[in-house]
Amino acid sequence: MVSNPAISQAVEKLNYRVTVGDVATKAGLDINTAQRGLLALASDAGGHLQVAETGDVVYLFPQNFRTILRNKYLRLQLQEWWQKVWKVLFYLIRISFGIILILSIILIAIAITIIIFALNSSSDDDGGGDSDGGGGGFFFMPYFWFGPDMFWVFSPDYEERRYERQQRRSSGDTSDMNFLEAVFSFLFGDGNPNANLEERRWQDIATVIRNNKGAVVAEQIAPYLDDLGTQWQREDEDFMLPVLTRFNGTPHVSPDGGIVYHFPDLQTTAGQQRQQSVPAYLREFSWPFSQASSSQLTLAGGLGVLNFVLAIILGVLLQDGTIAAQIGGLVAFVNSIYWLLLGYGTAYLAVPLIRYFWLQRRNQKIEERNQKRQERATALNRATPEVQNKLSYARQFAEETVITEQDLAYTTEDDLIQQELDQAEKIDAEWRRRLEERTDNK
Repeated sequence: MVSNPAISQAVEKLNYRVTVGDVATKAGLDINTAQRGLLALASDAGGHLQVAETGDVVYLFPQNFRTILRNKYLRLQLQEWWQKVWKVLFYLIRISFGIILILSIILIAIAITIIIFALNSSSDDDGGGDSDGGGGGFFFMPYFWFGPDMFWVFSPDYEERRYERQQRRSSGDTSDMNFLEAVFSFLFGDGNPNANLEERRWQDIATVIRNNKGAVVAEQIAPYLDDLGTQWQREDEDFMLPVLTRFNGTPHVSPDGGIVYHFPDLQTTAGQQRQQSVPAYLREFSWPFSQASSSQLTLAGGLGVLNFVLAIILGVLLQDGTIAAQIGGLVAFVNSIYWLLLGYGTAYLAVPLIRYFWLQRRNQKIEERNQKRQERATALNRATPEVQNKLSYARQFAEETVITEQDLAYTTEDDLIQQELDQAEKIDAEWRRRLEERTDNK
């Protein structure tokens, strides 16, 4: 069984000694998934179980457990290989749009130049003009400066130009993209900034519960949820059901009729932990149009306009269909793919424009959800007497159990007989304590 990547990452971040509650909090996983995943990982990677006298279990993993898994499973090796290959392939896909844009401009510009030269030559021959070509026999092909850093990724003097890029970043250009990457960003953006929103949500909720030592009220969790349902559903706190299911929580009713929520599995930890910082509410990030710098976006848009205009001019020159046949060669080839060039030039400008208006609408909805969560967080800071009473009642269930090496009754690391010998004094002391209690009772 291949381990859950989120569990493996959580184990590494928690220094290879964890409880189920530790992993559930760090990875934002539900308790049952975390428990099954830890058991599978311990079995596959040679981990050890440490059982405390209270019955709580700590999982101890070797620091090279990823290497153990990699050597054990071919699938993991193939996954790592494919991730490396896909990283290269995706980079090539990203820069291909910029390369196509530049090739399109160059190809169209050369075709236009050849056509104009051909038309001028034909005019001179028909009119018997002088050999100098007189009025307009010369066509000036402008030199387009494609902007800084366009091809630095292919440049052999990349290291020498690093200082120039640092200077630009210090002046406000913070983009680390090259121009070819910026073209892809201009067209399609840079991905979903909230791709890990659910992971963040459950991590924050688990952290709030852990910071409050396993006992919370609904008002503390509400700022991290979205739709709380109808008015009666909010009054009945139905929105807490997924949280209870995920972290094995139980509700308790206070004498005043308020409900508090107790999560015993999140009260046990493998090591003393300070309160972790957690945002007051779950904030979704707005979708940026692009992470490329303003100069790169201007250049990408400008070249797109230039490509489209040149395509229109070429279309005018080729509209009668005879000149391409007369000249042949490159012009004939460009004529055969003209609609492809024009389609790419049109889409190059249309896609970012449509995406811009789509992002405006999407970000507006994101801001509305953020506003609602922020209002719930503000309401918690201005807690009513009813909420304060619930918080006070919840503290009765708050506790934290830290399992240290001294608390262990059994571990799979050592031989059972050796463990019994090592704990002989501890066992004798326990028997003496029980005998004394019986004597006192008599």
